[in-house]
Amino acid sequence: MRRHRSYLNLGMGACLSAWIAAAAADSPSVHVYNWYDYIGPTTLKDFKRDTGIMPIYDTFDSAEILESKLLTGGSGYDVVVASNFSLPTLIKAGVLEPLDPEKLPNLKHIDPELLAKLASNDPGNRYAVPYMWGTNGIGYNVDKVRAALGEQAPVDSWDLLFKEENLARLSQCGVALLDSPSEILPIVLQYLGLPPNSNNPDDYQKAEALLLKLRPHIAYFNSSKFITDLSNGDICVAVGWAGGMLDAKANAVQAGNGVRIEYSLPKEGAPLWFDTLVLLKQAPHPAQGLAFIDYLMRPEVIAPITDYLRYPNGNRSATPLVSAETRNNPAVYPSAETMARLFTLEPLPKKTERIRTRVWSKVKSGQ
Repeated sequence: MRRHRSYLNLGMGACLSAWIAAAAADSPSVHVYNWYDYIGPTTLKDFKRDTGIMPIYDTFDSAEILESKLLTGGSGYDVVVASNFSLPTLIKAGVLEPLDPEKLPNLKHIDPELLAKLASNDPGNRYAVPYMWGTNGIGYNVDKVRAALGEQAPVDSWDLLFKEENLARLSQCGVALLDSPSEILPIVLQYLGLPPNSNNPDDYQKAEALLLKLRPHIAYFNSSKFITDLSNGDICVAVGWAGGMLDAKANAVQAGNGVRIEYSLPKEGAPLWFDTLVLLKQAPHPAQGLAFIDYLMRPEVIAPITDYLRYPNGNRSATPLVSAETRNNPAVYPSAETMARLFTLEPLPKKTERIRTRVWSKVKSGQ
């Protein structure tokens, strides 16, 4: 899922590469594969300083690339950051090594409630520990939505978008959805009172019927463009990742353009996702891999990464160390009541995936 920061920090990447090349000689090492720009600016240097282990660090920009590399075998990596959605496939393929809790003393800091939710993708929590996590919801331009729907606009509900009379009015200022059937269709199913990870073809026909009715009022489907357009005021509502919406809000503030962006998790429920730390079965440096995972579970290490990325981490002990601005933001750290309404996404059988793909193609084309 492409839900990470909306730009590649090329300067940071170049500095890291130069530093790694200079420091790699004769050091014990760990090979890490992570999403681009998805770690703190000093985390790798701090790890080398504190452990003496040299991190050799590569990045990817899509879950498809990650899965392809791992399922082919012989990647040479020790630790990988994998989405919860990918875990069942990777576990079934036998590419992950079960984690030994005795070698991860900082596992005690991980929030047990998050582990319970992650267990739907990793039964027994045998293979993965949460790194960052987040939600999918509604980002909206406060002033334009009020102008279209009034002061009582249902920004806390999917009614904002899935009631045609609301969406028709909002279409005047622009509405965008992620180009992601695996994320949008479960939201629609949940809204309709159906299982979000349904395997019933009839459920997808109901979701298709609703989306086709709404399609004329949707400006576009795109998984990156909405961030810039929302911050510039070119659209007024988008469905996307919390971090993307917070990027849009921060960009608008920095630009001083008067655009006010807020993020909402609808009361009917919304997707919850995890990016997790896993150890590969063929890891060439398993001891160093476990040391890297355990290091990222130190509260004092993970808290500044959260402040940098604007995504919450899975470490309960780290929360007091996160900046007040971040930890008190319900868009980043939802309340317990909101958390109870969130659901995780699960891989579907190939037959159902084909149904979902056909539905999405029809919805995008409007036919």
